[in-house]
Amino acid sequence: MRLCTFDNGRVGAVSGSGVYDLTMRGGWTSVRSILEQDEVSRALALATGRTDKALSEIELGLPLPDPNRVFCVGVNYMNRNEEYKDGSGAPRYPSLFMRGASSFSPPGKPLIIPLESEQLDYEGEIVLVIGKAGRRIAPRQAMNHVAGLTIMNEGSVRDWIRHGKFNVTQGKNFQCSGSFGPWIETDLSKLDVENLQILTKVNGERRQQDTTASMAFPFVKIVEYISTFTKLVPGDMIATGTPTGAGARFDPPKWLRPGDVVEVEVEGVGKLSNPVEAEAD
Repeated sequence: MRLCTFDNGRVGAVSGSGVYDLTMRGGWTSVRSILEQDEVSRALALATGRTDKALSEIELGLPLPDPNRVFCVGVNYMNRNEEYKDGSGAPRYPSLFMRGASSFSPPGKPLIIPLESEQLDYEGEIVLVIGKAGRRIAPRQAMNHVAGLTIMNEGSVRDWIRHGKFNVTQGKNFQCSGSFGPWIETDLSKLDVENLQILTKVNGERRQQDTTASMAFPFVKIVEYISTFTKLVPGDMIATGTPTGAGARFDPPKWLRPGDVVEVEVEGVGKLSNPVEAEAD
């Protein structure tokens, strides 16, 4: 079952082409509260019988509008590391940075090219949503702390990434430069998380395609590493890196332009789609 947020803050469970209204059925006011109260199983148990709404009748929001923290892993697919052509071998440790919630547009809503740059780029990623707190989590236990998976377009403003010598924060946090959703897939038993396919298209053209088997640091190692220096808690999100094929790596670069549509699809999870607009003066 897939948890979502819809129609200005209602909580839902998506099943096929329908949605169960968990705010009406169980009184939940946010997906984060379900995670923090460890009530995913109880919430999904109420998603039975006839659905309350058709998926086509609702407006999806960010499935977790108020994430506790958004960790992002950089350069995690090995062919992406090779893409830099700097002769470096496999990294010893994950590269990490953070994003704020205001840097994301909801599913179906525009990614915004800021006034300050023309270099808005796409990055399709798989995201771990933490549902169980833990510190120094062993790899064999890591997926027990994951409530589900969602999809991210971890949009980047490339020239602003290069402003700082030791960080990428500014280029990764422009208002509405990325997106995630459309929901959180909670049934991981049907997914091969060690070989899960991700595909990114721009205007129907395939730009990125790979599987998690190519990751330098698989999901369980990422959870282990981050939980070593901080306690992971329900509502934390971890974007696990993007494959080769981002617009910056073409010659000349293929930056996003107004009118483009970016789709990121993850096998067994769903598809995230966003149009692109220029920021109004």
